[in-house]
Amino acid sequence: MRQLKWVGVAFGTALLLAACGGGDGDQTPTVKFTSMVSFGDSLSDVGTHKVGTVAALGGGLYTVNGIAGAIGANPTPSKNWTELIAVQAGLAAPCPAQTGLDGAAAQGFSVPVVNHTGCYGYAQGGSRVTNPVGPGNKLLGGDNALLGQLTVPVVTQISNHLTASGGSFKGTELVTVMAGGNDIFLNLATISPTVTALVGAGMSVSDATTQASTSAVTEMGKAGAELAGYTKALIVGKGAKYVVVVNLPDASKTPFGYSQEAATQGLINGMVTTFNTQLQNGLVGTPGVIIVDAYSDIRNQAVNPASYALSNVTMPACNLTAPSPNALGSSLVCNSTNVVAGDVSHYLFADTVHPTPYGYKLLAQLVTKSLVLAGWL
Repeated sequence: MRQLKWVGVAFGTALLLAACGGGDGDQTPTVKFTSMVSFGDSLSDVGTHKVGTVAALGGGLYTVNGIAGAIGANPTPSKNWTELIAVQAGLAAPCPAQTGLDGAAAQGFSVPVVNHTGCYGYAQGGSRVTNPVGPGNKLLGGDNALLGQLTVPVVTQISNHLTASGGSFKGTELVTVMAGGNDIFLNLATISPTVTALVGAGMSVSDATTQASTSAVTEMGKAGAELAGYTKALIVGKGAKYVVVVNLPDASKTPFGYSQEAATQGLINGMVTTFNTQLQNGLVGTPGVIIVDAYSDIRNQAVNPASYALSNVTMPACNLTAPSPNALGSSLVCNSTNVVAGDVSHYLFADTVHPTPYGYKLLAQLVTKSLVLAGWL
């Protein structure tokens, strides 16, 4: 389902005005990008699974879908951070490179996969860095088999784009990369069965827990290093000159994280920081790559919500009770008909891990700041 805090209101406003075309003088983007190409997971997905029953339920994005707010008589549809950045860069609205579902036909979750020429939003809900089986994939069974998310991993997303674009980037694309969250969830899910197996083989519970937890952290470091490697070899190495890599937000500072015991929260944070360290180390000094620190910003939001105009940073804006009012218990089918009571316009989270439209706006502001400071906007 991801930020350096704005340094002062005046400075942040000035940057945003510059990127939005406000203020005096020519405010057109410094770099004339020709397209946006996005790789990642649900946080960047622009509608891969907005088909069949998901679309019929008024869903499709991992947020509060539909109308996010209004300025005068002009309603503003919900957008994730990549869609907001596309507007800042003067680009057409991103569209999903692939759509479809591989779930239960009886419930309307079996929809043929279609590849869309000219659409470069490769990010998919449930996708991991390298492993093709992520949350929501039918191969995991249970409720995952009901929905059947496609979960094409980032390495394959990049390969698919290279195939579609003649084997290289033009160098005029704005490329975004943000992934790793689903690697957290599935690596975390391996700990309990691993502990059980090790204890069954004669190991103490304490030692088994330590070994299983260490393995999960190690796997996250491996995923971070892999994402850095793919970015260098398959994106920058294939001609991309403007690449934005957003690191992992701290998943321990989400409703999902808060629902865990303190020890598990610490483990989650360790998994995230290990991933981010390997990602950072693998990309440091790479020309044409900006690394955006979503990790730091979500931690700032958790302790200083008022400075971000956030009204709630611990609870979901969506009523996740399944099957009613939320058929999937997910922000994927959350909209104005199934949010919790009260004003949720400045909640940070839509469900247990995904941002609200306002949360995505905060992330887009952070990325915009980085683009302005790099001289790209």
